[in-house]
Amino acid sequence: MPKRTDIKSILVIGSGPIVIGQAAEFDYAGTQACIALKEEGYRVILVNSNPATIMTDTEIADAVYIEPLTLEFVSKIIRKERPDALVPTLGGQTGLNLAVELANSGVLDECNVEILGTKLSAIQQAEDRDLFRTLMNELGEPVPDSAIIHSLEEAYQFVEEIGYPIIVRPAFTLGGTGGGICSNEEELIEIVTGGLKSSPVTQCLIEKSIAGFKEIEYEVMRDSNDNAIVVCNMENIDPVGIHTGDSIVVAPSQTLSDREYQLLRNASLKIIRALKIEGGCNVQIALDPYSFNYFIIEVNPRVSRSSALASKATGYPIAKLAAKIAVGLTLDEMMNPVTGKTYASFEPALDYVVSKIPRWPFDKFESANRHLGTQMKATGEVMAIGRTLEESLLKAVRSLESGIYHLDLKDSDKISNEIIEKRIRKAGDERLFYIGEAIRRGVTLEEIHEWSQIDYFFLNKFERIITLEKELQRNPFDMEVAKHAKELGFSDKTIAKIWECNEREIYEWRKENKLTPVYKMVDTCSAEFESETPYFYGTYEDENESIVTERKSVVVLGSGPIRIGQGVEFDYATVHSVWAIKEAGYEAIIINNNPETVSTDFSISDKLYFEPLTIEDVMHIIDLEKPEGVVVQFGGQTAINLASQLVERGVKILGTTLEDLDRAENRDKFEQSLTELGVPQPKGKTATSVEEAVIIAEEIGYPVLVRPSYVLGGRAMEIVYQQTELLHYMEHAVKVNPEHPVLIDRYLIGKEIEVDAICD
Repeated sequence: MPKRTDIKSILVIGSGPIVIGQAAEFDYAGTQACIALKEEGYRVILVNSNPATIMTDTEIADAVYIEPLTLEFVSKIIRKERPDALVPTLGGQTGLNLAVELANSGVLDECNVEILGTKLSAIQQAEDRDLFRTLMNELGEPVPDSAIIHSLEEAYQFVEEIGYPIIVRPAFTLGGTGGGICSNEEELIEIVTGGLKSSPVTQCLIEKSIAGFKEIEYEVMRDSNDNAIVVCNMENIDPVGIHTGDSIVVAPSQTLSDREYQLLRNASLKIIRALKIEGGCNVQIALDPYSFNYFIIEVNPRVSRSSALASKATGYPIAKLAAKIAVGLTLDEMMNPVTGKTYASFEPALDYVVSKIPRWPFDKFESANRHLGTQMKATGEVMAIGRTLEESLLKAVRSLESGIYHLDLKDSDKISNEIIEKRIRKAGDERLFYIGEAIRRGVTLEEIHEWSQIDYFFLNKFERIITLEKELQRNPFDMEVAKHAKELGFSDKTIAKIWECNEREIYEWRKENKLTPVYKMVDTCSAEFESETPYFYGTYEDENESIVTERKSVVVLGSGPIRIGQGVEFDYATVHSVWAIKEAGYEAIIINNNPETVSTDFSISDKLYFEPLTIEDVMHIIDLEKPEGVVVQFGGQTAINLASQLVERGVKILGTTLEDLDRAENRDKFEQSLTELGVPQPKGKTATSVEEAVIIAEEIGYPVLVRPSYVLGGRAMEIVYQQTELLHYMEHAVKVNPEHPVLIDRYLIGKEIEVDAICD
């Protein structure tokens, strides 16, 4: 079917502010969709309330409304703009729920606005727990024993028949909000009451718990002609019971036999066809590890965080093609933009392994409940690509920027075996690292499997990493062992720690011995066809596929995973800097590892390296590309923190120099600058020890404001009213030393004013 010509203008609804469970992936999807619809010649009207996104940029749509995403405001925009159609499936749960409200209010009928892509009836059927269960029963697809409830009394009746544990899933909510697993009456009362409150239709599905099954996801696409393909299948390393947004996920699935893979693939295609979804959709399935029994958990009838991951893992742009499907194009008519040679109906094939690890905000919330369940707690995620599971997993670990570079625990010598068992049994954000430590201490894989229900295949891979650590200990500066360690993703930092030297020594030693990575291309077709994609990942093999051009180039460092204090605004800055660099005639190269962002879309830069933002990984790319310089000021604190190490290694920083960056970031130097300029400032001093801090605070007088240097979004910044609080702060919030001083200021009360300035 060719594209529709009866439609001229299309309204796209964004997803509003970033909340836990709804992050930059919808900016990526919305931006892709707007660009794709404009490519096809439609007038695009966008409404969104988030100023930090690229989609609200004037270049992305023909008309941009920065307005609240409410029925009242969007109705006004519809009456003013009179769009012919509306795309609701790219703005996350916010966009979906708003489309349903607009339809129910009658404003779409009144203004003749058609909903494109997946029909409202299909959205209702996938999102309404009751309708979904009925459809699955009609299709003969198994779902866990369940009941739809509207009150606590109804929940009690279900538990009497089925028994504990049960899972509660509220209808029409985001990221599992309000849901959870109940193992007793107390939890049942708390979770069911909360779940009914958070569902806009006061409805929950409660089902028999299948926690411990394998969780498998299929990202599926379908067009109006009923062509359907699987873009990517993914396996959660964590079993069912932890929200997929909080799970460590690998693609393609690793532990399925061919029979299991085809069984679940067929079920996914059957479901997307039955729901008549036009565009992308995510099917989550629970598989019994000991039989061929499976259950359908749920279906997202829209793009999601998983579809951003699937797009970046395969190089197949789901949102872009979903937008084109919405205006009537079919998969067999569209070229896959990645290869430029195959059609979009060609299923991607992967010749590498992708690992995704969520990024949680617990570094900001020291005392928050770190237990993971069916409600998402992650703010963002990182993705890494490698030739082996071990390599991609360890690359993902060091991409997290949480101060950990390996399967290590901080202060592991202080952690008892009881704590380790407890932390593996009850999943939290650090379970992977506790498993590493348990293997190091000789706990058997049988025990770890019993505690965690994680498949033996993955546990064996973790064990391989720990075994190699011991081999490195026995063979310092042995080339063969080092090569094996690099192939399995070990960082120089880790090897240096084991060999008791510094990271740079390892780096130089490797370069002398020609042990450096090559870069492989992500091309959706396992190199079966020639591809045009400038999209690469590093690995320790022989053939380099990243060809360096004659053009002058500039490298831009991205900002890594989204966390509190470093959000989508840095992605906005990164993309704009790349556009400007291209405009100035240079080749623009991006290094980043966040799968949800626009900056990691292969079509934005001239070359994209999907790699960890550590000095080791960045330097290898610089050694290969030999750019004119590196831009660090658009990648947030992540990029700024790499600046000094880059300069030490002779790399040119473009824009603000390192000394000037340091003068703004280092509290001591900043104070000196203000004094020289005669600019008044609160009375303050820098402490490098606890004793010094106590004396300074006495001198200045309480209350004082205490904060470390070089931090992001005010992390560990507190107002302290007395000495006991100060001592508690120094002990718990910061590790003070001459390298990491703490600034103590008089706390002033007044108006706060900001000025944004620009200078060349």
